[in-house]
Amino acid sequence: MKLVNFPIALTDWSEIAPERHEGDAGHSLWRVQYFGEGESRIRVRLVEHSPGYISDHWCLKGHVIFCIKGGMDTHLKDGRVLKVRAGMSYQVADDAEAHSSRTETGATLFIVD
Repeated sequence: MKLVNFPIALTDWSEIAPERHEGDAGHSLWRVQYFGEGESRIRVRLVEHSPGYISDHWCLKGHVIFCIKGGMDTHLKDGRVLKVRAGMSYQVADDAEAHSSRTETGATLFIVD
């Protein structure tokens, strides 16, 4: 990720309307901002997974994810499980390891990708 070609910006997440994304079970609410253009464009999100959320796909997108509240299990296609809890983060590269998220309790995440 290279952060280029956009000015400093302040984001008030409470002013951004959430987008609802259904999972195999439960849903996620995404508040999304984009910065930059073309291949250097980044997406910054505040994501809230509902209790009981199970992702509906294997993701190959790279992310930096910080768990603000709650917790989730990130399942890797090779069978490993990362137990992500409040105050923890993880990083994964584009096309590196297919991953999928689940949470029993719900989770609030800050994601840059």
